[in-house]
Amino acid sequence: MDTKKDSKIPKCGNLADLRKSKTVVGAKQLRKALQNGSARAVFLAQNADPFLTEPIAALCQQYHIPIRWVDTMLALGAACGIDVGAAAAAIVE
Repeated sequence: MDTKKDSKIPKCGNLADLRKSKTVVGAKQLRKALQNGSARAVFLAQNADPFLTEPIAALCQQYHIPIRWVDTMLALGAACGIDVGAAAAAIVE
């Protein structure tokens, strides 16, 4: 499933939204947030391994959570306030 190029999911927010919101970082924490209903918007890195991002994208579609694709893991990690790259992050309530 290639949701990066021709995604029908609307874009949401931008990286600045991550800096000023409560977030979760990482695939495992993000899956939990999606399943318990606390995720409001998901950010995925385009250069991350599809093995990590594709199952999350599928869960987002299942739960009707908007996805925003970010160019690099490094940019996503920096937006989350961490010193390493991140494949996935979410704004949570």
